[in-house]
Amino acid sequence: MTSQAQKIVVDAILFDMDGTLIDSTPGVFKAWAAFSNDYSLGDSERMAHDTHGRRLYDTLREYCKITDEERLHEEIDRFEDEVIRGGPVALPGAVELLTQLQALHSKKWTVVTSASNKYTPRALRVAGIPFPEADIVTSNDVSHGKPHPEPYLAGALKCGIDAKNCEIRQTDRGGRQIEIGLTHIPSGLVVEDAISGVKAGHAAGAKVLAVCTSTSRERLLAAAEPDFIVPDLRSVTVSSVSGDKIEVTIELV
Repeated sequence: MTSQAQKIVVDAILFDMDGTLIDSTPGVFKAWAAFSNDYSLGDSERMAHDTHGRRLYDTLREYCKITDEERLHEEIDRFEDEVIRGGPVALPGAVELLTQLQALHSKKWTVVTSASNKYTPRALRVAGIPFPEADIVTSNDVSHGKPHPEPYLAGALKCGIDAKNCEIRQTDRGGRQIEIGLTHIPSGLVVEDAISGVKAGHAAGAKVLAVCTSTSRERLLAAAEPDFIVPDLRSVTVSSVSGDKIEVTIELV
């Protein structure tokens, strides 16, 4: 199978966390198994897949019918504690890519997650992922979760980016760069693995790179239509251009 490199120049990169930077699948499955038993939800693996990428605040209210705010937050804590016990690990290419970004522009990337502000720092630490200098956006920081655009708009503000032209270039098989032209979009790239997250990035007006770490390529393309799609973050590298901008090279298969 041949690959082709495409480049996009952006002001910042906004990463989802679970399924994009870290793999928390064992803990998530264990947590949904426990909650499916406690609340008679049925197939726990189906629950895990159907709710992936959404806030626990929203999914526990919807499926477990929890309406009391204090109890809801207690159950969110219980769920996330189970996920941490499952041992989140960094996904392939994540640490290497973030190390590159840290060296180039340490405040030009952030994490935008549907997880809580209690879980997120713990999960990053356990998985060996650096905490962004630009800070993070969690479920506690927004009124609406993914697929609403609010989380990624908040992430863009953390990195101080505005809507500008984004130059897209493509490299042919001979290594020559082909100018595609200028596309008017917010100058941030969203990196996601979940359908709800891809939709959130698009709703925020950003280009979205999808990784096939939790959702199949076919399902992502059919349900969310990401702008770029790769197996994992090993297909992505970054370099510095035009002062404070980031050139992202994506190896498309």
